[in-house]
Amino acid sequence: MQSQDVAQRHAATHGSRGPAADVEQAEAALVEHYPRLVRLAYLVLPPGLGRGRRVLTAHALAQRALPTGRKQRSLIPAQASGRDGDPAYGFVRERVLRSALEACRPRKGLPKRSQLPALLPRAWGLRLFPRSGGAAELALEQRLSALSAAARAAYVLRGLEGLADGDVRKILKSAGVTRVESALSEANGVPAQYGLLSSPEFDACSLQARPTDLMRRRQHTKAALAAGAALLVCCALVAMPGGGWGPEGAAAPSYASNPAAEAALDPARLTRVTPVAWKTSARTDFSVWPARGPLTGDKDLLRRALAVWARPGATVRVSATPGTQTGGPAGPPQLLYAGQVDAARVVILYDGLRIARYAEPVDGTEGAALDFARVDGAGRAEASALVLGRADGNVRYLTAPWVKKATERDLTKPESAPHALTLTDGVTSPLASPALRSGSCTSWSVLQLTDGTGSRLATDLGELVPAHLTAGRPGSPQEASGAEGLRDWAPFACSLGAERSAGIREVNAWAYAEQALPDAGGNGTWVCTRAETWRGDGTAALAQFRTPGGAAGAVVAKATDTAACGPREPRVLAGVLWKSGTGSWYLLAAGSEDVASVRSTGGVKAEGTGRLLAAPAERGAQADLKGTLASGREISGLG
Repeated sequence: MQSQDVAQRHAATHGSRGPAADVEQAEAALVEHYPRLVRLAYLVLPPGLGRGRRVLTAHALAQRALPTGRKQRSLIPAQASGRDGDPAYGFVRERVLRSALEACRPRKGLPKRSQLPALLPRAWGLRLFPRSGGAAELALEQRLSALSAAARAAYVLRGLEGLADGDVRKILKSAGVTRVESALSEANGVPAQYGLLSSPEFDACSLQARPTDLMRRRQHTKAALAAGAALLVCCALVAMPGGGWGPEGAAAPSYASNPAAEAALDPARLTRVTPVAWKTSARTDFSVWPARGPLTGDKDLLRRALAVWARPGATVRVSATPGTQTGGPAGPPQLLYAGQVDAARVVILYDGLRIARYAEPVDGTEGAALDFARVDGAGRAEASALVLGRADGNVRYLTAPWVKKATERDLTKPESAPHALTLTDGVTSPLASPALRSGSCTSWSVLQLTDGTGSRLATDLGELVPAHLTAGRPGSPQEASGAEGLRDWAPFACSLGAERSAGIREVNAWAYAEQALPDAGGNGTWVCTRAETWRGDGTAALAQFRTPGGAAGAVVAKATDTAACGPREPRVLAGVLWKSGTGSWYLLAAGSEDVASVRSTGGVKAEGTGRLLAAPAERGAQADLKGTLASGREISGLG
C-alpha cells in the first residue's frame, strides 16, 4: 500500500520522534478507509442530531480530518498504531474521533469548528439517511444513545476497530478525553454486539434519499438569492436544537390550511370515549377504549403528537408495519393514552384503521419516534393489548378496559405457572420481550390476558400490536392458553422469531400428525404453524417436525402466500430426511387427515397408502412429495 511505504521511509528519517505523516499520506489513508471513518464518526455523534444531520456531519468531520499545509507531522503513539500497520490511518482516525467528541460537547462561549454546521457536503432538496436495520440494531442504537460520547467512542473502537482496552485508552486520551476509565466502565454496560456495528443501519455511505417538503419548496421563487436561501437554512439549524419548530416540536413546517386538516390537528377535538362505553357497546375493539394516562390533559403534548403525525420532521424516526400507510389522519383521531413510559412521553391515537404511537424523550432532546400499526377488523382478542414501550429488554403493555388480569408465562414450559403482572390504569408492569432478544432461544415469554370470556395469549413480535396465539385445526382453533394448546406450542415457540416485524395478526399451531419412526425410534410429531397478517397477503406457513425427547421442533418446510394450513385449505403435506439411532437414513412424510396416499419422486422413489410415509433414503437425497386426497385431488408438499 502506497501510504505504508511512504510512512516507513519517513519513519527511518525521523529517528526517536516516531513515524511522521504528511498531507499526501493522510489523504491516501482517508480515501482508502473513508467508509470506515465516516461510520466511526456517525456512531460517536449524538443520535439526537437526527439521522439526516448525523450523516452529513459524519462526512464533514471525516473530510476535515486532513491536516493543513504539506508539513510532515510526528505521530504520537496512539496515532501510530493505525489500521493494518498504517500510521497515517491512525493519525486521521484520531482527528476524526477528536472532532466527533467535540461536536458532542455543549457549546460554551465561541463554538469550535466541529460544532458549526458544515459548509460541505450539502444535499439540496433531499433528506439522506441510512437504511433501517432490524429490532436488534434499533435496540443497540437506543442503548448507545444513553451513553456519554466518550463511552460511545470506547464501544465503537472496541467493536468496529477491534482494539484492545490498552489501545482504546491511548486513543481516547489523545482525542482529549479526561475520564477514560469512566468511559470504558460505562461502555461495559452495553452488551458486546460488535457485529451489529457493521450493519447497514450505521452505514452513512450507503444511503436512502427522500425529498424535503415539496410544497414549501414550490413556494420559493426562482429569483431567491443564494444569500437568502443560506440565511433560511442557518435559521432552521439554529432553531431546531433549542425547541424544535415552536409548539409543534419535531413536526415539519405546515404547508396546507383547510378546515379538515386544522380539525385533525386540534387537541380539543380529539375523540374521547367514556370509561364505561365498552360495557354497553356491541363492538369490542379499539373504538371503545377510554382515554387513559396522567397526561391526557396536556394540550401541548397532544398538539405536538398530532402535528408530528401530520408532518413528521427530518429528526423524527417513522416506522410502520407492512401494508400500513403513514399519512396524517383524515379527521380528529381517538385518544387512547397519554403519559410517561420509562424515559419518554407517549401518546397513542386511533383513527379507525391505524394505531399511531408518538414518543418524545423526557429530557427535551431531539429524537421523537412515530410508529404505526394497521388494526382494521380487530376483534376482542386482537384489541386486548397495545405496546406502550420497550426498554432494557422488557416491554410494557396498555390493556383493554375489559381485561381483569395479566400474567407472564414461558411458552416453552407449558407446565410452569404464570407470573402475575400488576395492572395500573390498564398499564402492565414490565415483562421480558422476546422481540428484543438476540442469540440462542431458550425461552419465549408471552402475555396471558384474562377477561370475562376466558384467557388468551399474545406475544411481542416487535410491533405495536402483539400477535394473538391460537392452537388447533384451522377454521376452528382454540385459545392457546389451554393445556392442550400450551403443549402443542411448547416445542415450537422459538419459531415465532421468524415472524418478527412482518405485520402479524394471529399465529396458529396445528398438530396435524403423529408418526411411528423406523428402527424403534419412537413417535415423531408434525406441527404446522401459520401466521396471518393484518393486510391479508404475506401469510407464512411452517411445517415443523419434532423427534421423541427433542426439546424443540425443527422447521422442515416453509411457504408464503399459501392457503395450505389455513381455514380455506385445512390440509398440509411435508417431509424430512431423518437419521435413525442405527445410523440409517429415511424419508419421512406426513399429511393431514384427508390425505389418502403419499408419493415421493426424485432422489427417493416410494409410495404408500395412508397419510404417512417412511422410506429408506441416502443422506442428502432430494425428493418431491405429492399427496392424493380422499376426493382424488392431488396436492404438493409444503414449500
